[in-house]
Amino acid sequence: MPVPVPAAEALAQEALGELAARAAALRAASGGNLAECFAAVPDPRRRRGIRHSLASVLVLCTAAVLSGCTGLEDVTAWVHAAPSGVLAAAGARKNALGILIAPHPDTVVRVLSALGAHGVARQAGAFLAARAHPGPVTFPLAGPVQLPAIAVDGKAVRGAAGEDGLIPYLLAAASHGTGTVLAERLTGPKTNEVPEFAPLLRELDEYFPLAGHVITADAGHTVKAHARVICGELLAHYAFTVKLNTPALWDELDALDWASVPVQHATEEKGHGRRERRTIQVMDAPAHVARRFPHARQVALIERYVTRTVRVRKASAGSAGRRSPPSRSSSSPAWTPARPPRSTSPATSVATGP
Repeated sequence: MPVPVPAAEALAQEALGELAARAAALRAASGGNLAECFAAVPDPRRRRGIRHSLASVLVLCTAAVLSGCTGLEDVTAWVHAAPSGVLAAAGARKNALGILIAPHPDTVVRVLSALGAHGVARQAGAFLAARAHPGPVTFPLAGPVQLPAIAVDGKAVRGAAGEDGLIPYLLAAASHGTGTVLAERLTGPKTNEVPEFAPLLRELDEYFPLAGHVITADAGHTVKAHARVICGELLAHYAFTVKLNTPALWDELDALDWASVPVQHATEEKGHGRRERRTIQVMDAPAHVARRFPHARQVALIERYVTRTVRVRKASAGSAGRRSPPSRSSSSPAWTPARPPRSTSPATSVATGP
């Protein structure tokens, strides 16, 4: 049964939005050879009656986006009016007279709607992952090294809304440093990120082996099942943030004897009328913490001290300094808790290994 035109256009717009978000990265990773990028994308259409290859249609759509087109109507018009040089570079088909033929706007809509946003995201992610993969991590490690890391986070797609009026959310996996998005999954509201975490990593692992990598995520994903999947199934490491959504774990970490742990790293910054000092303390995970959370190997405490300059109103010269209580945030090559500022005890964090 053919898809109704409004629904097909909506699906095509979603796929185009995904393609637009990846266009610049795909062009850079392919060295400008977009045909190579899309050559391996499986065609969702029936083989009978295909006149324009999937790769050529996607190349032309990407070129339209890179030329400044954003809406589906603008992209289809640009593709249909593309000059012969662009059509030749995209691998467009020729008619019986040897003349290059541009895809009709309806063809572009049908291709994008059949492929879908998830199909575009998966194929683009696989292509970018093949270019970005640093290679396998060998075991055992000879000594301390900086392992490649993947960040998992969910974001709202601003400016987009479905037929129900709700803003779509994407759960994405991106490489640290370059920020290259390697995999994505469409989710519902933010509360539905957790069930998509493991499927996202398993899908990514199919074309981007995660063994030896460090997976980082925010406090919403500090879940025992996630730790077991990462370490036990994917043979990777994790760096999770701990907040008050896991109160028992937070209390155990906060109660550790941080006063006896030396500061391993400290930074200071000045600007905008304030001075900030951040410190990091790290220790091996005690046995009771390791029993509570699977594969925990290390805990870390990160504290921030802020001193602000307050100017006196209508008074004579001078200013006063005020020191704020330490605020808690966490991050570490393992596992990190964060909670609202308290002046009595430091904050903590944890690290892992397979």
